[in-house]
Amino acid sequence: MPIATMLIFALTASVTTVLASRAPLHLLQLESYQLPGYRRSVRDNALRVVIPGAACAAANILLMGLIAWGIRAVAGANGQDIPLWADALCLGGSALLSMGFSLGVDSYVKKRPTKKPLAVTQRIKRLVGIYAGVSFIIGCVLALVHVHALALIMPLFAAVLLEFAAACAAPIEKKINNGFFREAQKILGDRADLIKIGITGSYGKTSAKFFLAAILSEKYNTLATPSSFNTPMGVSRVVREQLKGEHQVFIAEMGARHVGDIKEMCELVHPKYGVITSVGPQHLETFFTQDNITATKYELIEALPDDGAAVFADDGGIVKSLYDKTEKPAKLLAGSARHGLGARAEDVEIGPWGSRFSLILKDGDKAKCETKVLGAHNIQNLLAACTLADALGMTAEQIAAGVAKTEPVEHRLQILPSGNGVTIIDDAFNANPSGARAALDVLRLFPQKRVIVTPGMVELGDRQTELNREFGKAMMGAVDAAIVVGQTNAQAITEGLLEAGFPKESIHLARDLAQAQTVMASLPVTAGDTVLFENDLPDNYGG
Repeated sequence: MPIATMLIFALTASVTTVLASRAPLHLLQLESYQLPGYRRSVRDNALRVVIPGAACAAANILLMGLIAWGIRAVAGANGQDIPLWADALCLGGSALLSMGFSLGVDSYVKKRPTKKPLAVTQRIKRLVGIYAGVSFIIGCVLALVHVHALALIMPLFAAVLLEFAAACAAPIEKKINNGFFREAQKILGDRADLIKIGITGSYGKTSAKFFLAAILSEKYNTLATPSSFNTPMGVSRVVREQLKGEHQVFIAEMGARHVGDIKEMCELVHPKYGVITSVGPQHLETFFTQDNITATKYELIEALPDDGAAVFADDGGIVKSLYDKTEKPAKLLAGSARHGLGARAEDVEIGPWGSRFSLILKDGDKAKCETKVLGAHNIQNLLAACTLADALGMTAEQIAAGVAKTEPVEHRLQILPSGNGVTIIDDAFNANPSGARAALDVLRLFPQKRVIVTPGMVELGDRQTELNREFGKAMMGAVDAAIVVGQTNAQAITEGLLEAGFPKESIHLARDLAQAQTVMASLPVTAGDTVLFENDLPDNYGG
């Protein structure tokens, strides 16, 4: 085969394969570049992954295969020999048409609504470069051995080829990440004056982090990791880009999906103070058992020095048992009714306007507190923050001033303006059984018609169906109408609702949020009513 022809086939195969890969690239990024999770996401989103690749492969065959074959067949029938340059020109033109079609496919997929769009980071750029190179080499090999059809249908196997490219890129990324990690580790290690705090939990850790930052800011210049930055690379980036010499406190949220993740975070931050907000069933697809989750959260406490302090939120369950077993010199139990163990609340009032309570610190110091934050469970998160603030020398009055400045965290029981008198509660980031029950308790506080819009909860392993069925049962008495979005948990939630005696005519199914809006309009939802958006499945779940 002439080298020009081979190069045209290989280039077309690689370009169209990359252009067909926006969906699998997005899934890989959503799974934090972890290949086991990526494979699951590809399986769960098979049509979304395969259709663009199939379209690009079909375009390759039709344009490069049939057009080129047709021109040759006509020329042969006329007894003409096609010059090499004309043959290459014919193939090149067909290739450009095919690439143009693939670019259109990429643009169409790009416009698809997503909750968290593909971020074109430096890592993605490096991966796409390696992916294009791998695809080109494979295309050259297939062209050399005269298997042109296989080269042209490469876009159909984009997800598999991307996984291979990601595996090839892994050693490079690991080296780069290790460099960022060590740089951030050194920055933190050189700051002996900096108060370093780690916060973890199955849920509530982001809220507790922001509550603690608001409270400590009354006395200290405080930096907390933004949003849900809770991975080694996310925290490393914050340290490298945002930590300044004037900061006196650094609060790091520590997330985990695997055993050992919190230990790695502690090796980065070396916290002197630690807070555990909760321990429960979450990310069971990667942890497998509750014991693994519990052990991983406790890695934070094990990493604390003897002159530090460990704060536990008294849940009367797993977190309380971790407090009981801890032998650290300074351990504090937030929310305990027993005097002297940590901050506690009395005279609690909860309503659709927020919460009020009397704060009592470990030594008996008192102050009246009020916050716009919704839910009794958030008082527990506030008390954990107050307990640590007390340990860091703040007075009850300073702490109360900080509590007054706390705000609902974005997508966590956040009231949004609607413009039509309907109260909208955005709890899209709550994805666990405890948080879901807490959201229902908040919904009960609101008058008139109460509507829930939810796709249910995911990443709960073998217990996902059971826990979503229980979620459906718990809606009884809290909601007047339930709109279940998507197919992932629809059957389990519906079964739970019906088992609890919820009226069948008040259960509505919607394929997506757009259709849920149409259903709400038909109910109808009017001024004075409340709509709770509870959880929002990430883009790597197929509906």
